[in-house]
Amino acid sequence: MGSDTATTGKSAQVLRRPLVARLVGGDLALLGAVAEPDDPGRLRAFFASGTDRAAFAPLPGPGHAEALEIREVSGGILYDARADGPVRLALAEGTADIAAQPQERAALAGRNVLLAFRLEEPPQAVAEWLAYHMRHHGADAALIVNRAPPETDHAAFANGLQAALEAEGIAPVVVLVEPDMPLGKPDRGPETHPFLAPDAPGKDRMTPPEPDPWRAQLGEGLVLELLKWRWLGDARAVLLLDCCDILAPRAADAPTAFDLCDQARNGVILMAGHRIYPWRVRAGQPARFGDHICRQFDARRGIARWGVAPRKAGIDNTWRTIRVSYAKPDPGVVVPFLRAMALRVPGRASSELAPKTSLIEDPALVTLATRTFGWKPVRAPASERRIPVPGRNRTAIVTTMKNEGPFILEWLAYHRAIGVEDFLIYTNDCTDGTDSFLDLLQAKGLVQHRANPYRPGDTLKPQHAALQAAEAEPLMQAADWAICMDVDEFINIKLGDGRLPTLYAAMEQALPGANMISLTWRLFGNADVQGYDDLFLLDQFPLAAPEMMRKPHQAWGFKTLFRNIDIYKKLGVHRPKGLKPDLWDQVRWLTGSGKRMPRTMFRNGWRSTVETFGYDWVQLNHYAVRSAESFLVKRDRGRVNHVDRDQGLHYWFRMNHNVVHDPSIQSRLPLLRAEYDRLLADPEIRAAHQGCVAAHRAKIAELRATPNYEAFYAELTGPRMETLSRRTPHFGSAVFNAGPQVIPDDVALAADLPADFFFTVHHAGEAEH
Repeated sequence: MGSDTATTGKSAQVLRRPLVARLVGGDLALLGAVAEPDDPGRLRAFFASGTDRAAFAPLPGPGHAEALEIREVSGGILYDARADGPVRLALAEGTADIAAQPQERAALAGRNVLLAFRLEEPPQAVAEWLAYHMRHHGADAALIVNRAPPETDHAAFANGLQAALEAEGIAPVVVLVEPDMPLGKPDRGPETHPFLAPDAPGKDRMTPPEPDPWRAQLGEGLVLELLKWRWLGDARAVLLLDCCDILAPRAADAPTAFDLCDQARNGVILMAGHRIYPWRVRAGQPARFGDHICRQFDARRGIARWGVAPRKAGIDNTWRTIRVSYAKPDPGVVVPFLRAMALRVPGRASSELAPKTSLIEDPALVTLATRTFGWKPVRAPASERRIPVPGRNRTAIVTTMKNEGPFILEWLAYHRAIGVEDFLIYTNDCTDGTDSFLDLLQAKGLVQHRANPYRPGDTLKPQHAALQAAEAEPLMQAADWAICMDVDEFINIKLGDGRLPTLYAAMEQALPGANMISLTWRLFGNADVQGYDDLFLLDQFPLAAPEMMRKPHQAWGFKTLFRNIDIYKKLGVHRPKGLKPDLWDQVRWLTGSGKRMPRTMFRNGWRSTVETFGYDWVQLNHYAVRSAESFLVKRDRGRVNHVDRDQGLHYWFRMNHNVVHDPSIQSRLPLLRAEYDRLLADPEIRAAHQGCVAAHRAKIAELRATPNYEAFYAELTGPRMETLSRRTPHFGSAVFNAGPQVIPDDVALAADLPADFFFTVHHAGEAEH
């Protein structure tokens, strides 16, 4: 294929132009060189990223080109030189002979040009892209860099594009920049074969790490400069948009983006894009722009591109991927565009391109698809939600338990006292009387007890199996509010009387229709309590992590109290899951301080951040370790003579925080005591509770009778671990991941640490103060 090859039609003109890259001077990757006809002897050579400036001789000798400038641009090297004859660059070691390609700006001079990179968009899609911009945005030319796979038949694409343009009835000038030759055909020798190793003539041996050098080459940042100097420098205006990008619709009387470039003070405008998606592409059909009717409601990042009037902006100012150097765009002028992702990444289902729970149908995109592109897209389904009954706030807790018998009654009494009406409890493999105790409580109308449907070998984990089963339970279906939480977690409402009606009233006042609130964990330690006593956890363990405690990772996990109105499809451990995306705007979610939760959390957030954590209204007191003796039972896996000591100690270290005194829940102790005593007045309930307590004590005695567990208990209760539990804010996340053994004794046992002391480790375990 020669550089003058052209495919022409009745009106459209498709010019195929090669980008001949080669290795010169041994191993320098030259992307191309452009002669400047208005300045005889002037040439600009463009070397790929990774080229060392030191490869070029600082002072060329006789017979070499005069180096006007050697500078780093977009990761590569721009070598600006002048020569009276054949161009020979002086290198630190040897020389490099350069053949310049002619400048061809005339074809695009004075035109409104779309500068695009094509990956795998078919000719019909590229023609549709061009037709849209010509008819609605004033384009009349395009320069397309073809980064299709190396095996692509470039001639077939050019011919297909020509035919598609004629079918569209448009007459643009299109310059197709292609690789000089496809890979796999190294018969032209190392001097023209891209990145062929110079020491292996005729052999298909590539030196760069990427198996597809042409795609990498054509994507080099410096390619934009090469394109500017060779083809685009005299265009009226240039918009950097890929073949899957379309400008958003504009008002009929509004200036085009090309006009805005020409009008801009510095000749540059900013273009900001967001990704759009089809709900579904019809089976057996290629994706079209008109299929793209959805966007992500919680998309965080846009795509930055630019438009430029080359001469007004200054031809010497470098074109980079996201900006033009030394030419600030006019403030307040931002042109929106849309990236059609099923064209960008063809052959993928929408769910592979973006989570389906994030995709919402956009009416403006539907209008664009149907009216502008004349397409009938597959529409997104419409969801329904339940309408809450005003003033009705019946609340249910669903939980899973195993061998939690001694702690059930306090937890149940507390949550009944603050306003929870219904409890759905799943258990499996209990040996301490938990099952029979819950059966008794069910018989007395206090809870609903179910056997966990989980069986060894099931795909779902026990907790997830229980939650899946709970969705079909009448108790859960009838609940107005629900939360999934554990028996070592207590809802701590800090407003008014500390009861749920007060919290619901505050939520409604702060955000009418509020239907979710996150309860961020506050990790409570063992307060140096070693032995087990049948006393209230809320009274025994008042020491906790400070509020501003972002580590370990679990410190700011949350559980979610949510109104049961079918905005989400199923229950989840931390929050409801499976958002129905078209109902995303119905989510009215508050933080634990009564502030609105950002939409970026709606789909799968489960952990608070600096922006979203809050304890002012409500928190979830998490008593994960309890006493040291009870922790032995928690860690027991049924094998008395085997303890996964490291894992147990790591968990204790991560979850045992005795840093600050937090008595906020203790104002509810009178409510708890009244309900607890009322329940315990039932002789059967008292007997069942006492039976569980006795079983717990017996298990503790059994475990402590083994050398491994007794040694483990001694380590938990020793001065080192007790001191560390008061110093957790001083440690980095890597320390919590690695375990307490990485902390040196001079830190762990120091008499005191400065308030700003911080200790962490590298992944290899190396300390860093």
